[in-house]
Amino acid sequence: MKSLRQPTLETLGLGNILGIFQNGKLPAEAGDLVDRIFGKPGARCAMVVSGANGIVGAGKTIQLASRLIPFDVPIVGLDFPGSPDGIGGQYQALKGFFGQKRADQIMANIIRLNYDGKNLPSELKKLKPRFLLEAIPEILEIKKAHYAAFREAFPTIEIRSVTSGFPSSELGVGIAHPAFPHNINKVWEIVEDDVSPITQLFWALGLTPMPVSDHWSFVLDVLFCGLTLAGMRYHRASNMPFWKIDKFIRKFMGPNPFRAHDAIGAKGANFLTWSCLYHLSQKYGDLFTPTPELDERQETGQNWYPLNHFRPLVDWAMDDGDEDEFRSWTVGPLVQMTSLMLHENRAHLSHINAIGELCAQFRSGVPAFIRNMGVEAAIKSVESYHRLHPEAAGSGWYPDVFNKVEEPEWQQLYVNAEHDGKVGAISIGRESYNSDVDAELNRAIDWLRAEGIDRVIVTGDFHLASQMVGADTSDFFPALSEGEKGLQISTSWSQTARRLNNDFKVSVGFINGKRCMGGMLELLMHCHYLVSEKSSSLGMPEVTLPVVPGMEGCHWPFRKAKTDDIPKLLNLLLTGKQLKAKETVGWLVDFAGSFDEALPLVWKIVTEGEQSSVSRRTVVEKSINIPTEVNLPDSGNPATEAARKAIMNCIKDSCGTSLADALAIQAGHSADFMSSDYCRRGVIGATCAKVMNV
Repeated sequence: MKSLRQPTLETLGLGNILGIFQNGKLPAEAGDLVDRIFGKPGARCAMVVSGANGIVGAGKTIQLASRLIPFDVPIVGLDFPGSPDGIGGQYQALKGFFGQKRADQIMANIIRLNYDGKNLPSELKKLKPRFLLEAIPEILEIKKAHYAAFREAFPTIEIRSVTSGFPSSELGVGIAHPAFPHNINKVWEIVEDDVSPITQLFWALGLTPMPVSDHWSFVLDVLFCGLTLAGMRYHRASNMPFWKIDKFIRKFMGPNPFRAHDAIGAKGANFLTWSCLYHLSQKYGDLFTPTPELDERQETGQNWYPLNHFRPLVDWAMDDGDEDEFRSWTVGPLVQMTSLMLHENRAHLSHINAIGELCAQFRSGVPAFIRNMGVEAAIKSVESYHRLHPEAAGSGWYPDVFNKVEEPEWQQLYVNAEHDGKVGAISIGRESYNSDVDAELNRAIDWLRAEGIDRVIVTGDFHLASQMVGADTSDFFPALSEGEKGLQISTSWSQTARRLNNDFKVSVGFINGKRCMGGMLELLMHCHYLVSEKSSSLGMPEVTLPVVPGMEGCHWPFRKAKTDDIPKLLNLLLTGKQLKAKETVGWLVDFAGSFDEALPLVWKIVTEGEQSSVSRRTVVEKSINIPTEVNLPDSGNPATEAARKAIMNCIKDSCGTSLADALAIQAGHSADFMSSDYCRRGVIGATCAKVMNV
């Protein structure tokens, strides 16, 4: 097996993408791992979450309970008597997601016990706990005493801490640090000597564990707390209010660090950020030293944002010089902190990148951000920061790590490729398609072709991307005012998609996540065959944004469909409704089934091609006729009606010409509508105005 760069699944001891299809099954099954950890059915041992009524504890109790209920694992929520009912506070959201019957079943499987902080309740012995997830306050002595009590009572119990900052070497237990917001984000930073069955169980349950090294604050809190600190330092230099600093950070990078503290709960979040930065500063110096504002707020729990009606009274604008200084104060330390993490090899580079996006809400992960700005500019940003804040220059700066930016680990942050000498696999590890993914996909295709591979599977990466939600609409912001930008995106992305059809003898797209939408679906439908896990939701939601599909969704699937199936495709594009993959067999996907059915079939198709049991639908190269009348009820929304009309025009024009000419025609339609008033007033335009017009 040869790969462009190390597959992230390998860091979990789960092999590679191609091996999943060769073996015809997933590399880890939840039922098998539950048996290993909690015992056989009918005699299951319990899982305990301590501090279960806190924000983190309650969120993780519900998240794990909802996934373990099919396996009848008792979940124990342990906390002090009189603590606020954090678990009960999750019920309404649980009911809204699962329905009342399922929510009641999940809550009924959670056993709530109280204790005094020293003596474990006697009821625990009957439940025979095998796994403790500790979510008690970030006080080292209390945590250690807590572990000692559990180990004395249950010597073989596995313990993981949700700590934000303490290394495993300080705690004496492994780390399973969940990203915030705690009740919905599936990412966990994992610290353990060897990959454990617990980590693999998390993966098998649909969570996203990411191994990180045993350093203070791991990866997420270096990025998040570090960016918050950068904003505080700019406040001290400029006196700009924190809420306004947030808006500029969001404009240039994506996160709202101060608003996030208030949303999580300033009292707890302020202390955690202070604790992370304080301990980092003890090891790495003034790059991480908390400011007096944070010292104060970690004690008072004061919010960072004033009341809404106070904000407009003090506003700020920036000219180009001000923006340069702001970037020095914020981008500079972020680049320096990233150099430290890379120097210490804190995680797989794709993990560092994904943690920034999935957890800290960066539009581009910090490695991708640095790659795009260029090494020279990145180093200059740190040097500029050091002129403003000389104290940070003393330690934690390793510019030499950026000398590797041309290597595959840097160049393929989102898209990887593997092959066994005959069959290749391209895996996409980002849930939304953007220009970075597009460039990396082209490089992956180039590499496979140079390796002599003409059979390929294209899929999500089974790890960092649990779904494919479509195009990253932030890439469309420039196109709202510049038609050429939209034309460039639609043209170049479509040309990349066509390579999946043109550059390989056999290409098979496989949809393995819970949904595949918009641009990602358009991409995969360019494969010669499209196979899906049967419960995946498929859809073309562009009409609801509104935009016109720009990766050939307005003609490519029509050229592969039977005449009788064209109304189904029209309905899909003009309503934006989602369908389960099993409802689209024959006109959108070629097969939909369980993983046990789909995985070996994909391998059979890619190795046998025309000899397989699934017929290849050809792409009609001449013009095709589309019905002129489509009967849909009026949406009552002028923007939706305008989008329907524009999409229908694009369908007719791009289907009414040859395949060779259709790409340019559909790209023009997409670009024209993107710069229209309807699009500028829609979801994308409103988001652009909110983010960019500061």
